[in-house]
Amino acid sequence: MSKAVVVVGGGVIGLSIAWRAAAAGFRVRVVDPAPGSGSSWVAGGMLAPVTEAWPGEEDVLALGAASLRRWPEFAARLQAEAGRDPGLHTAGTLAVGVDAADRDELARLAEYLTSLGREVHQLTGRELRGLEPSLGPAVRGGLNVPGDLSVDNRLFLAALRAACAANGVEFIAVAAAETLPGKVLLDNGSILDSEVTVLAAGAWSARLHPGLAGLIRPVKGEILRLRHRRGALPPPTRTVRGSVRGKPIYLVPRPDNGLVLGATQYEAGFDTDVVAGGVRDLLLHAEELMPSIAEYALVETAAGLRPGSMDNLPLLGWLEPGLLVAAGHHRNGVLLAPVTAEVVLDLLADKEITPEAKAADPGRSR
Repeated sequence: MSKAVVVVGGGVIGLSIAWRAAAAGFRVRVVDPAPGSGSSWVAGGMLAPVTEAWPGEEDVLALGAASLRRWPEFAARLQAEAGRDPGLHTAGTLAVGVDAADRDELARLAEYLTSLGREVHQLTGRELRGLEPSLGPAVRGGLNVPGDLSVDNRLFLAALRAACAANGVEFIAVAAAETLPGKVLLDNGSILDSEVTVLAAGAWSARLHPGLAGLIRPVKGEILRLRHRRGALPPPTRTVRGSVRGKPIYLVPRPDNGLVLGATQYEAGFDTDVVAGGVRDLLLHAEELMPSIAEYALVETAAGLRPGSMDNLPLLGWLEPGLLVAAGHHRNGVLLAPVTAEVVLDLLADKEITPEAKAADPGRSR
Protein backbone atom coordinates (compact mmCIF):
# COMPACT_ATOMS: atom_id res chain seq x y z
CA MET A 1 0.00 0.00 0.00
CA SER A 2 1.59 3.29 -1.08
CA LYS A 3 -1.44 5.58 -0.90
CA ALA A 4 -0.56 9.08 0.33
CA VAL A 5 -2.52 10.12 3.42
CA VAL A 6 -2.56 13.49 5.20
CA VAL A 7 -3.86 13.45 8.77
CA VAL A 8 -5.00 16.84 10.05
CA GLY A 9 -4.58 16.84 13.83
CA GLY A 10 -1.83 15.49 16.07
CA GLY A 11 -3.73 14.53 19.23
CA VAL A 12 -4.25 10.96 20.40
CA ILE A 13 -6.71 10.29 17.57
CA GLY A 14 -4.60 11.75 14.77
CA LEU A 15 -1.36 10.18 16.04
CA SER A 16 -2.99 6.75 16.50
CA ILE A 17 -4.33 6.89 12.95
CA ALA A 18 -0.99 8.07 11.56
CA TRP A 19 0.98 5.34 13.34
CA ARG A 20 -1.31 2.50 12.29
CA ALA A 21 -1.60 3.76 8.71
CA ALA A 22 2.17 4.19 8.32
CA ALA A 23 2.80 0.76 9.84
CA ALA A 24 0.41 -0.66 7.22
CA GLY A 25 2.45 0.88 4.40
CA PHE A 26 0.68 4.16 3.69
CA ARG A 27 2.75 7.32 3.15
CA VAL A 28 1.58 9.52 6.01
CA ARG A 29 1.99 13.19 6.89
CA VAL A 30 0.52 14.81 10.00
CA VAL A 31 -0.46 18.49 9.95
CA ASP A 32 -0.37 20.11 13.40
CA PRO A 33 1.59 23.10 14.73
CA ALA A 34 1.96 21.45 18.16
CA PRO A 35 1.39 17.65 18.07
CA GLY A 36 0.40 16.10 21.37
CA SER A 37 -0.97 19.30 22.87
CA GLY A 38 -4.54 20.45 23.50
CA SER A 39 -7.08 18.19 25.17
CA SER A 40 -4.88 15.12 24.62
CA TRP A 41 -2.19 16.65 26.85
CA VAL A 42 -4.58 17.48 29.71
CA ALA A 43 -6.78 14.36 29.52
CA GLY A 44 -7.47 12.24 32.58
CA GLY A 45 -6.76 9.07 30.62
CA MET A 46 -9.75 7.07 31.84
CA LEU A 47 -10.64 3.98 29.82
CA ALA A 48 -14.04 3.69 31.45
CA PRO A 49 -16.96 3.03 29.11
CA VAL A 50 -18.88 1.04 31.72
CA THR A 51 -18.82 3.59 34.55
CA GLU A 52 -19.71 6.33 32.04
CA ALA A 53 -22.60 4.34 30.59
CA TRP A 54 -26.07 5.86 30.56
CA PRO A 55 -29.47 4.54 29.39
CA GLY A 56 -30.17 5.77 25.88
CA GLU A 57 -26.48 5.81 24.95
CA GLU A 58 -26.14 2.11 24.13
CA ASP A 59 -24.21 2.87 20.93
CA VAL A 60 -21.70 4.94 22.93
CA LEU A 61 -21.20 2.08 25.39
CA ALA A 62 -20.88 -0.51 22.61
CA LEU A 63 -18.20 1.50 20.79
CA GLY A 64 -16.33 2.26 24.02
CA ALA A 65 -16.42 -1.38 25.12
CA ALA A 66 -15.19 -2.50 21.70
CA SER A 67 -12.24 -0.12 21.96
CA LEU A 68 -11.48 -1.13 25.55
CA ARG A 69 -11.20 -4.76 24.43
CA ARG A 70 -8.57 -3.68 21.93
CA TRP A 71 -6.53 -1.64 24.40
CA PRO A 72 -4.21 -4.37 25.82
CA GLU A 73 -3.09 -5.56 22.39
CA PHE A 74 -2.92 -1.98 21.10
CA ALA A 75 -0.70 -0.95 24.04
CA ALA A 76 1.55 -3.99 23.67
CA ARG A 77 2.04 -3.33 19.96
CA LEU A 78 2.66 0.35 20.61
CA GLN A 79 5.29 -0.45 23.22
CA ALA A 80 7.04 -2.86 20.86
CA GLU A 81 7.19 -0.34 18.01
CA ALA A 82 7.86 2.76 20.12
CA GLY A 83 10.35 1.15 22.48
CA ARG A 84 8.71 2.81 25.46
CA ASP A 85 5.90 2.17 27.94
CA PRO A 86 2.57 3.75 26.87
CA GLY A 87 1.36 3.83 30.49
CA LEU A 88 -1.58 1.39 30.55
CA HIS A 89 -2.90 0.96 34.13
CA THR A 90 -5.07 -2.13 34.77
CA ALA A 91 -6.17 -1.77 38.42
CA GLY A 92 -9.82 -0.99 37.57
CA THR A 93 -12.29 1.72 38.56
CA LEU A 94 -14.46 2.57 41.56
CA ALA A 95 -17.61 4.67 41.16
CA VAL A 96 -18.52 6.21 44.52
CA GLY A 97 -21.23 8.45 45.96
CA VAL A 98 -21.69 10.67 48.98
CA ASP A 99 -25.34 11.36 49.67
CA ALA A 100 -28.46 9.24 49.23
CA ALA A 101 -29.21 10.67 45.78
CA ASP A 102 -25.68 9.83 44.58
CA ARG A 103 -26.00 6.28 45.88
CA ASP A 104 -29.43 5.85 44.30
CA GLU A 105 -27.98 6.98 40.96
CA LEU A 106 -25.18 4.43 41.29
CA ALA A 107 -27.67 1.70 42.17
CA ARG A 108 -29.61 2.50 38.99
CA LEU A 109 -26.37 2.40 37.01
CA ALA A 110 -25.51 -1.00 38.51
CA GLU A 111 -28.95 -2.35 37.61
CA TYR A 112 -28.62 -1.02 34.07
CA LEU A 113 -25.13 -2.46 33.59
CA THR A 114 -26.15 -5.83 35.02
CA SER A 115 -29.03 -5.94 32.53
CA LEU A 116 -26.44 -5.51 29.76
CA GLY A 117 -24.26 -8.28 31.13
CA ARG A 118 -21.46 -5.96 32.33
CA GLU A 119 -19.41 -6.88 35.41
CA VAL A 120 -20.11 -4.57 38.32
CA HIS A 121 -20.11 -5.09 42.11
CA GLN A 122 -22.02 -2.92 44.61
CA LEU A 123 -20.01 -2.11 47.75
CA THR A 124 -20.59 -0.35 51.05
CA GLY A 125 -18.47 2.58 52.17
CA ARG A 126 -16.57 0.28 54.53
CA GLU A 127 -15.84 -2.16 51.70
CA LEU A 128 -14.67 0.67 49.45
CA ARG A 129 -12.28 1.93 52.13
CA GLY A 130 -10.99 -1.61 52.49
CA LEU A 131 -9.95 -1.41 48.83
CA GLU A 132 -8.79 2.22 48.93
CA PRO A 133 -7.95 3.46 52.47
CA SER A 134 -7.57 7.07 51.28
CA LEU A 135 -11.33 7.33 50.70
CA GLY A 136 -13.00 9.29 53.48
CA PRO A 137 -16.01 8.61 55.72
CA ALA A 138 -18.28 10.73 53.50
CA VAL A 139 -18.15 7.96 50.89
CA ARG A 140 -21.15 5.79 51.80
CA GLY A 141 -21.31 3.36 48.89
CA GLY A 142 -20.38 2.68 45.31
CA LEU A 143 -19.42 0.23 42.59
CA ASN A 144 -16.32 -1.74 41.75
CA VAL A 145 -15.88 -2.04 37.96
CA PRO A 146 -12.70 -4.08 37.48
CA GLY A 147 -12.82 -3.94 33.68
CA ASP A 148 -12.59 -0.14 33.37
CA LEU A 149 -8.92 0.86 33.11
CA SER A 150 -6.81 4.00 32.66
CA VAL A 151 -3.69 5.16 30.84
CA ASP A 152 -1.15 7.90 31.50
CA ASN A 153 -2.04 10.21 28.62
CA ARG A 154 1.39 11.84 28.46
CA LEU A 155 3.26 8.54 28.33
CA PHE A 156 0.75 7.44 25.69
CA LEU A 157 1.38 10.56 23.58
CA ALA A 158 5.15 10.12 23.81
CA ALA A 159 4.85 6.50 22.73
CA LEU A 160 2.65 7.46 19.78
CA ARG A 161 5.16 10.10 18.64
CA ALA A 162 7.97 7.54 18.86
CA ALA A 163 5.97 4.90 16.95
CA CYS A 164 5.11 7.45 14.24
CA ALA A 165 8.80 8.35 13.89
CA ALA A 166 9.79 4.69 13.73
CA ASN A 167 7.33 4.16 10.85
CA GLY A 168 8.36 7.19 8.82
CA VAL A 169 5.49 9.59 9.53
CA GLU A 170 6.33 13.15 8.42
CA PHE A 171 5.18 16.05 10.60
CA ILE A 172 4.16 19.40 9.10
CA ALA A 173 4.29 21.98 11.92
CA VAL A 174 1.80 24.41 10.37
CA ALA A 175 -1.88 24.93 11.18
CA ALA A 176 -4.48 23.83 8.65
CA ALA A 177 -6.85 26.46 7.27
CA GLU A 178 -9.24 24.15 5.39
CA THR A 179 -9.51 20.47 4.55
CA LEU A 180 -10.70 19.28 1.16
CA PRO A 181 -10.81 15.90 -0.57
CA GLY A 182 -7.22 15.06 -1.44
CA LYS A 183 -5.73 18.33 -0.21
CA VAL A 184 -5.18 20.54 2.81
CA LEU A 185 -4.88 24.32 2.67
CA LEU A 186 -2.34 25.54 5.23
CA ASP A 187 -2.25 28.81 7.15
CA ASN A 188 0.96 29.79 5.37
CA GLY A 189 -0.83 29.69 2.00
CA SER A 190 0.66 26.43 0.77
CA ILE A 191 -1.28 23.33 -0.25
CA LEU A 192 -0.61 19.69 0.67
CA ASP A 193 -1.87 17.16 -1.83
CA SER A 194 -2.81 13.61 -0.92
CA GLU A 195 -4.99 10.78 -2.08
CA VAL A 196 -6.95 10.81 1.18
CA THR A 197 -7.28 13.51 3.85
CA VAL A 198 -8.21 12.43 7.39
CA LEU A 199 -9.71 15.24 9.47
CA ALA A 200 -8.92 14.51 13.12
CA ALA A 201 -8.53 17.99 14.58
CA GLY A 202 -10.71 17.55 17.65
CA ALA A 203 -12.74 20.57 18.69
CA TRP A 204 -11.36 22.58 15.73
CA SER A 205 -12.60 20.13 13.11
CA ALA A 206 -15.84 22.02 12.41
CA ARG A 207 -13.79 25.09 11.51
CA LEU A 208 -11.91 23.16 8.84
CA HIS A 209 -14.78 21.76 6.78
CA PRO A 210 -18.23 23.31 6.20
CA GLY A 211 -19.93 19.91 6.35
CA LEU A 212 -19.17 19.73 10.07
CA ALA A 213 -20.62 23.11 11.00
CA GLY A 214 -22.81 22.72 14.07
CA LEU A 215 -21.91 19.05 14.49
CA ILE A 216 -18.75 19.37 16.59
CA ARG A 217 -18.28 21.97 19.32
CA PRO A 218 -15.70 22.72 22.02
CA VAL A 219 -16.56 21.65 25.57
CA LYS A 220 -14.15 23.11 28.11
CA GLY A 221 -12.74 20.97 30.90
CA GLU A 222 -10.26 21.86 33.65
CA ILE A 223 -7.94 19.41 35.37
CA LEU A 224 -5.50 19.58 38.27
CA ARG A 225 -2.36 17.52 38.69
CA LEU A 226 -1.23 16.82 42.24
CA ARG A 227 1.66 15.06 43.96
CA HIS A 228 1.60 13.08 47.19
CA ARG A 229 3.58 14.59 50.07
CA ARG A 230 5.08 12.81 53.05
CA GLY A 231 2.62 12.36 55.90
CA ALA A 232 -0.51 12.19 53.74
CA LEU A 233 -2.28 8.98 52.83
CA PRO A 234 -1.10 7.74 49.41
CA PRO A 235 -3.35 8.17 46.37
CA PRO A 236 -5.76 5.40 45.37
CA THR A 237 -4.44 2.58 43.23
CA ARG A 238 -7.64 2.53 41.16
CA THR A 239 -9.37 5.28 39.26
CA VAL A 240 -12.11 6.81 41.43
CA ARG A 241 -15.12 8.32 39.70
CA GLY A 242 -17.15 10.21 42.26
CA SER A 243 -20.49 11.93 42.51
CA VAL A 244 -20.67 14.60 45.21
CA ARG A 245 -24.29 15.72 45.51
CA GLY A 246 -24.71 15.23 41.79
CA LYS A 247 -21.40 16.86 40.79
CA PRO A 248 -19.13 14.47 38.88
CA ILE A 249 -15.43 14.27 39.71
CA TYR A 250 -12.64 11.81 39.01
CA LEU A 251 -9.27 10.97 40.53
CA VAL A 252 -6.83 9.06 38.31
CA PRO A 253 -3.55 7.73 39.75
CA ARG A 254 -0.27 8.43 38.00
CA PRO A 255 3.21 6.93 38.47
CA ASP A 256 5.37 8.16 41.33
CA ASN A 257 2.37 8.94 43.57
CA GLY A 258 0.86 11.49 41.21
CA LEU A 259 -2.85 12.14 40.84
CA VAL A 260 -4.97 13.78 38.14
CA LEU A 261 -8.14 15.46 39.35
CA GLY A 262 -10.93 16.53 37.01
CA ALA A 263 -13.00 17.61 35.42
CA THR A 264 -15.17 20.62 35.08
CA GLN A 265 -17.38 20.95 32.03
CA TYR A 266 -18.43 24.24 30.42
CA GLU A 267 -19.91 25.37 27.14
CA ALA A 268 -17.49 28.28 26.78
CA GLY A 269 -16.43 28.31 23.14
CA PHE A 270 -12.68 28.16 22.60
CA ASP A 271 -11.76 29.68 25.98
CA THR A 272 -8.92 27.74 27.63
CA ASP A 273 -8.34 29.90 30.72
CA VAL A 274 -8.33 28.04 34.03
CA VAL A 275 -10.76 29.90 36.30
CA ALA A 276 -10.49 30.12 40.07
CA GLY A 277 -14.01 28.80 40.65
CA GLY A 278 -13.28 25.63 38.72
CA VAL A 279 -10.14 24.92 40.75
CA ARG A 280 -12.03 25.62 44.01
CA ASP A 281 -14.89 23.28 43.12
CA LEU A 282 -12.61 20.45 42.05
CA LEU A 283 -10.61 20.63 45.28
CA LEU A 284 -13.66 20.92 47.53
CA HIS A 285 -15.41 17.96 45.94
CA ALA A 286 -12.25 15.87 45.86
CA GLU A 287 -11.60 16.55 49.53
CA GLU A 288 -14.99 15.11 50.45
CA LEU A 289 -14.05 11.86 48.72
CA MET A 290 -10.41 11.82 49.78
CA PRO A 291 -9.65 14.13 52.74
CA SER A 292 -5.88 13.65 52.51
CA ILE A 293 -5.81 15.42 49.15
CA ALA A 294 -5.69 18.70 51.07
CA GLU A 295 -2.09 17.82 52.01
CA TYR A 296 -0.99 17.12 48.43
CA ALA A 297 1.13 19.50 46.37
CA LEU A 298 -0.75 21.22 43.55
CA VAL A 299 1.70 21.07 40.63
CA GLU A 300 -0.38 21.99 37.58
CA THR A 301 -3.69 23.46 36.48
CA ALA A 302 -4.80 23.23 32.87
CA ALA A 303 -7.85 23.40 30.62
CA GLY A 304 -8.62 21.60 27.38
CA LEU A 305 -11.41 21.55 24.82
CA ARG A 306 -13.23 18.27 24.37
CA PRO A 307 -14.72 17.85 20.88
CA GLY A 308 -18.40 17.40 21.69
CA SER A 309 -20.93 15.95 19.26
CA MET A 310 -24.72 16.01 19.15
CA ASP A 311 -25.11 12.50 20.65
CA ASN A 312 -21.73 11.83 22.35
CA LEU A 313 -20.71 9.50 19.51
CA PRO A 314 -17.80 10.56 17.32
CA LEU A 315 -18.16 11.24 13.61
CA LEU A 316 -16.20 8.44 12.04
CA GLY A 317 -16.28 7.74 8.31
CA TRP A 318 -16.31 9.30 4.84
CA LEU A 319 -17.46 12.92 4.57
CA GLU A 320 -16.99 12.71 0.81
CA PRO A 321 -14.71 10.76 -1.53
CA GLY A 322 -11.11 11.46 -0.56
CA LEU A 323 -12.03 12.94 2.83
CA LEU A 324 -12.45 10.99 6.06
CA VAL A 325 -13.45 12.44 9.43
CA ALA A 326 -12.45 11.05 12.83
CA ALA A 327 -13.57 13.69 15.32
CA GLY A 328 -16.21 14.49 17.95
CA HIS A 329 -14.98 11.96 20.54
CA HIS A 330 -15.97 14.24 23.46
CA ARG A 331 -14.62 12.74 26.74
CA ASN A 332 -13.54 9.49 25.09
CA GLY A 333 -10.71 10.32 22.71
CA VAL A 334 -8.10 8.32 24.62
CA LEU A 335 -10.48 5.40 25.15
CA LEU A 336 -11.55 5.30 21.50
CA ALA A 337 -8.09 5.69 19.95
CA PRO A 338 -7.61 1.95 19.18
CA VAL A 339 -10.98 1.37 17.53
CA THR A 340 -10.84 4.72 15.69
CA ALA A 341 -7.43 3.94 14.20
CA GLU A 342 -8.65 0.48 13.20
CA VAL A 343 -11.78 1.84 11.52
CA VAL A 344 -9.86 4.48 9.56
CA LEU A 345 -7.31 1.89 8.47
CA ASP A 346 -10.10 -0.43 7.29
CA LEU A 347 -11.77 2.42 5.38
CA LEU A 348 -8.46 3.33 3.72
CA ALA A 349 -8.07 -0.29 2.67
CA ASP A 350 -11.71 -0.57 1.47
CA LYS A 351 -12.52 -3.16 4.15
CA GLU A 352 -15.66 -3.67 6.23
CA ILE A 353 -15.50 -1.81 9.54
CA THR A 354 -16.33 -3.25 12.96
CA PRO A 355 -20.11 -3.29 13.56
CA GLU A 356 -19.92 -1.15 16.70
CA ALA A 357 -18.57 1.78 14.66
CA LYS A 358 -21.37 1.90 12.12
CA ALA A 359 -23.56 4.03 14.41
CA ALA A 360 -20.81 6.70 14.31
CA ASP A 361 -21.11 7.23 10.55
CA PRO A 362 -21.15 11.00 9.88
CA GLY A 363 -24.13 10.53 7.55
CA ARG A 364 -26.41 10.09 10.58
CA SER A 365 -26.45 13.86 11.02
CA ARG A 366 -28.03 14.52 7.63
